[in-house]
Amino acid sequence: MTPPASPVLVTGATGNTGQAVVQALARRGVPVRAMVRAEADRGKLPAGVEVAVADFDDPASIAAALRGAGRAYLVTPSSERAEAQQRRFADLAVQAGVGHLVVLSQLGADEQSPVRFLRYHAAVERHIRDLGARYTFLRPNLFFQGLLAFAGTIAADSRFFAPIGDATISAVDVRDIAAVAAAALTEAGHDGATYTVTGPAPITHADIAAALTSALGRDITFVDVPPDAFAESLQGILPPWQIQGLLEDYAHYRRGEAASVSPAVAEITGRPPTDVIRFARDYAQAFAA
Repeated sequence: MTPPASPVLVTGATGNTGQAVVQALARRGVPVRAMVRAEADRGKLPAGVEVAVADFDDPASIAAALRGAGRAYLVTPSSERAEAQQRRFADLAVQAGVGHLVVLSQLGADEQSPVRFLRYHAAVERHIRDLGARYTFLRPNLFFQGLLAFAGTIAADSRFFAPIGDATISAVDVRDIAAVAAAALTEAGHDGATYTVTGPAPITHADIAAALTSALGRDITFVDVPPDAFAESLQGILPPWQIQGLLEDYAHYRRGEAASVSPAVAEITGRPPTDVIRFARDYAQAFAA
């Protein structure tokens, strides 16, 4: 009898990309071990998925979650500890004999970047390379699903805000990121690769508003706001370090540094990436009044 394949450990299994990766692997019939922070999260996962409750700040729980896993998908919640958490996870994964790490990074990752998130992602990439681990780095652009943070405002006021002006950005659907991740976790030929993962075209936030207008059947407006006003609107909602990080991200977008289009989704999955029209149609209910 052939022994069962080692499970793929998916961290952040109820988050934006992690949940989509779990679903993509399950569709492939791959054994999945979903890492979550609380037992209550079990109900958010597909039936039949193994669950490991662990905390990135608890090395023993991470080591237990990694035990017996053949490969792992690594993403951590946004926090000031993310870089340290990801470095520690990679160390523990190598110690556990995990054969391959697929790591969610970010488009433009660079240790010299003025954007703190891009610096930390690049530092994690370097640490994993220095460990000698087998890896695939995914560097996606801005997620379409990030717009869900504005769902309440769009539903109530038919508007959303950002300090980005008319800059274009090749935003990407998390389902496409997950499809690339699932391929890297289950197929040969991805060791040592770094994939920039984008949508099919550079678009403005006004283009996003137009797609939502079409999908919802009512006018949705994008409002460009100054960075200071955007930061003020987030006071008391996000911690100061995260607000500053978002301002750095948006400045990066305004400089035109996230407009390029990559062929990675089509080349790896065999289908074109999801465009903003399809995203808006698929998620219309989330923005409905």
